[in-house]
Amino acid sequence: MSQALQPAPTGPYAVERAAGELRRGRAVALLAGDAAAIVLAIETVSAATLEGLRALGPLDFALSFTRAQRLHVRTAGSDPTLVPLPADLGLETLHALADPTLDLANPLKGPFTARRAPPSAAEAAAVRLCKLARLLPAAVVHGCTPSAARAFAAAQDLLAADAAAIEAYEAGEASRLALVTSARVPLAGAEDARLFAFRPADGAVEHIAIMVGDPPRGDPVLARLHSECFTGDLLGSLRCDCGEQLQGAIAALRRAGGGVVLYLAQEGRGIGLLNKLRAYRLQDQGFDTIEANERLGFEADERVFRPAAEMLRLLGFERVRLMTNNPEKVGALGRFGIEVVERVPHIFPANPHNAVYLATKKNKAGHLF
Repeated sequence: MSQALQPAPTGPYAVERAAGELRRGRAVALLAGDAAAIVLAIETVSAATLEGLRALGPLDFALSFTRAQRLHVRTAGSDPTLVPLPADLGLETLHALADPTLDLANPLKGPFTARRAPPSAAEAAAVRLCKLARLLPAAVVHGCTPSAARAFAAAQDLLAADAAAIEAYEAGEASRLALVTSARVPLAGAEDARLFAFRPADGAVEHIAIMVGDPPRGDPVLARLHSECFTGDLLGSLRCDCGEQLQGAIAALRRAGGGVVLYLAQEGRGIGLLNKLRAYRLQDQGFDTIEANERLGFEADERVFRPAAEMLRLLGFERVRLMTNNPEKVGALGRFGIEVVERVPHIFPANPHNAVYLATKKNKAGHLF
């Protein structure tokens, strides 16, 4: 029996499976009560797959509201925004609708008018699934009945998934972590360091805690929430201050006699490495870091800090002295049950390559410098 003939997976594991299908350029069927949709990610869709979906009937392309605004789509205020897909719209133009780094090479798009009817829950989940797949938040959707979606999925051997699992993904099992293992790893800046690996219950990428020394569990621990940054942490990129913040945090923990850095698998403020590189291309065109994320169709910051709170609890900490310039991290830990007894500034000098980036974080994102 094919997977599509079985009941639609409803648990969080279905989200990872569905996201993987989109990354491979395959369609998925999303079911939500009496509504359904066949979904393709625009970033990975091929001409042959798109033509196969056209045979089902009228299609829409779904964009996040922020991307639709920047394309000057006449919207009805829905997020995501659904626009009828013209029959003569080519794949190159479709890709350019999703990817703003192609705007200069494809300046003449539209005008488009959004569908007035709001998206169904299944159609709305399509864009969220693209985000979770670390793809551009843009999809081709065919809205239909659940029976039609199941029949198409069965005929094409496609995954059928419950759209509600996508909406619940980050708030549920993805935030439940298991401490899998730990090991002593002497660091250049702290020889008494130990790494702890945490695996999300849905099997997603692991988060890592870097503990220096053995901080007493009853006292507020000096801590930093650090989102992974391949370019800054590993390559020493000057476009951000991430590498300095990471090494500076480890040095601060050593000076304080111990503490913990939570190294979160949320590259590019949660949009992933490839989309971060796209954002860099847009910054080279004159957009700041927030404008670049929004032109890509993302929020200014897509990170979720519930896993950080769970990591702290599993390590035995309930109170922290938080090294951060970002008030949102302070508020997020508080919302998830970790008391922040002190915010410790964590500031490093600007350089010619990141001065605008740091100024944008201060002036637009409210960071405290």
